[in-house]
Amino acid sequence: MDPVVILTLVAAIVVVFLVASSVRIVPQARRYNVERFGRYRRTLQPGLNLVVPVADRINTKLDVREQVYSSDPRPVITEDNLVVNIDTVLYYQITDPRAAAYEVADYLQAIDQLTVTTLRNVIGSMDLEETLTSREEINSRLRAVLDDATGKWGIRVNRVEIKAIDPPHTIKEAMEKQMRAERDKRAAILHAEGERQAKILTAEGTKQKDILEAQGTQQAMILRADGEAKAVELVFQAVHRNNADPKVLAYKYLETLPHLASSDNNTFWVIPGELTEAVRTVTSAFGDQSTAAPPQPARPEEAAATSDADDPSRGSRVPQLGAGSAVSLDAAAAADEAEKQAAAAVSDAKAEAAAAMSPQVPRRGQSSDD
Repeated sequence: MDPVVILTLVAAIVVVFLVASSVRIVPQARRYNVERFGRYRRTLQPGLNLVVPVADRINTKLDVREQVYSSDPRPVITEDNLVVNIDTVLYYQITDPRAAAYEVADYLQAIDQLTVTTLRNVIGSMDLEETLTSREEINSRLRAVLDDATGKWGIRVNRVEIKAIDPPHTIKEAMEKQMRAERDKRAAILHAEGERQAKILTAEGTKQKDILEAQGTQQAMILRADGEAKAVELVFQAVHRNNADPKVLAYKYLETLPHLASSDNNTFWVIPGELTEAVRTVTSAFGDQSTAAPPQPARPEEAAATSDADDPSRGSRVPQLGAGSAVSLDAAAAADEAEKQAAAAVSDAKAEAAAAMSPQVPRRGQSSDD
């Protein structure tokens, strides 16, 4: 083969190699650190970049997007000497590729160790209860410390979150018992409040019921009293309009007395003092009719009844009582005695009326001409 052709091919291969070595394409969100003869030269930005072949070489390739790093659970002692395992989640972003590559050997390990030591300092000043309820405070303090320490490494810590806090098994059981007791307490309180509200509502309902029943009874009594008053007024007007005879009124008075005594609810019954006056009025009324008729001899029993009616102090059937005096007997005996007295008075009055209206009977030995 011709030496010229060989040299030409070798030169072409060298040129292609040099061109290929001098061209670097950097993807988006990536940064390449370039060293020239072992010294940092520059950082390649995304896109097409040219470097000096053989002299320049790419040392580190970094991702400048926000990244997530989750650490393993680490034991931490609280202020009340309880060991809890805490694992964290770290959100960070590389802001300076040169510092991230040359200021720290392994920035992930450095961040992890710094997180553990800071977490132990923070949790060591809190008890377990405060640790479980102060996650926001712990996150804020961790982020402040990490952001301050990693700033010179070209890393910005955006967020630190506590993923889990795992207390010992005995503490878990105690916490579960406490939580169960709190729930039982709230349940008992809610049950008591429900019963209280139910009793209050029941009492209010009973109160409203009693009030409505009392108002109904009151209205019924008022209406009944109004009706009775109107009835009495109508009777009174009818009596005065018809000019009723006092004799008829006395007779009606005597007819009403047995009905007063026949009630089962009477435990104390008062005989009015006008009873004798009413009997006397009826007797005198029928006696006036007997004087208008021709005289006739009276029978022995009729004479006795008449004398008893005229003289109330002699007879035992109609006792003379003062106005407002009461018979202090047993309730049933008083009612029966009053009914018997009223019935006897009425029967005596009717006998007198019948005797007065019957024809005269001649005595023995006396002729009809006499």
